[in-house]
Amino acid sequence: MPALNLAICWKSFLYYLIESQSAGNLIDLNLLGIFREYTPEIICCNSILLNASNSSNYLDSSILSTKRQLLLEKNNFISYLTGIIEGYGSIEYALVPTTERSSKNKLNYPSIQIAFHLKDLPLALLIQKNLGYGSLQRTKGLNVYILYINDKKGILNLVKLLNGNMKTPKIHSLYKLIDWLNNKDTNLNLTKLPLNNDSLINSAWLSGMIESDGHFSVRTTMKGKYPKIECKFELSQRQKDHLANSNEPFLANIAEFLKVSIKNIRENTTHPQYRLRTMSLETNLLLVNYLNVYPLFGSKFLDYNDWKEILNLFNPRFKNSQYNIDKVLDLKKEMNDNRTIFTWNHLNKFYLTT
Repeated sequence: MPALNLAICWKSFLYYLIESQSAGNLIDLNLLGIFREYTPEIICCNSILLNASNSSNYLDSSILSTKRQLLLEKNNFISYLTGIIEGYGSIEYALVPTTERSSKNKLNYPSIQIAFHLKDLPLALLIQKNLGYGSLQRTKGLNVYILYINDKKGILNLVKLLNGNMKTPKIHSLYKLIDWLNNKDTNLNLTKLPLNNDSLINSAWLSGMIESDGHFSVRTTMKGKYPKIECKFELSQRQKDHLANSNEPFLANIAEFLKVSIKNIRENTTHPQYRLRTMSLETNLLLVNYLNVYPLFGSKFLDYNDWKEILNLFNPRFKNSQYNIDKVLDLKKEMNDNRTIFTWNHLNKFYLTT
């Protein structure tokens, strides 16, 4: 991804921390102590002081009991996290050692690594806080933070969360890790659960997948008597993963849910891809209806909000006035890689799991 202007990003984030604490007290000001030059190199779980007391205000507590509400929140968090992990680039696979010791005679241990773009550090912090384990580290030379889960307890807990919730071929990497854990401790006897084939409408899994690898864009054509404006959402994946398993089945499931088709792209490259794309008002509204129930939480939420605002202009009363056209162009120029201001108020609604 193109390099992010770190100074702008982190100054904006720190400005929000200082000026907006009354709006939900999202992150304790003690957190400021861990930032160095706006780009922390490593953040350990025990160093994080987060306040999530207001992180779940969108469920009707008058209908659901607190216990049921927390269970629903936890289930949504698990499916959302699973979607992020299964997204391309978020975690390639569980790193499982093939030998007991390294060439230097050190014991080998497995590792699970979840990647976040630099601008999504606030989201990474909340996920780390909800998990309660792992260390977050900046990757040198890249706009990436990696959440490393290396200790046995953390790996075992995450395996139990993912087991039975995965929808992609990355389940084979999970199985490999389960085999390793069972071999190390015969008392575990972990069962390898099959792919989750539940309807996408029943979980936040697709939100996590979109968070990882979805893309919202707006195409504008100002030539001609009537300007042309198209709102598009795209999701692309390699046709085959690193173990040569096809990604087509789970993408076909998403395509069917959104009433779109799958296309082959980059066929002449080393790693050809599948792509699905929403373009019509009908297919875009299907996505909006889903995200109204299972929202996004990273910086992509901001792009989605601008995208949705433009989409809302497509109604019978829409007029190609200069005001409307200017509004669309202003929103478009702040989306995706062009965004310089990041607000995180929406994280007050992040899933509460404890």
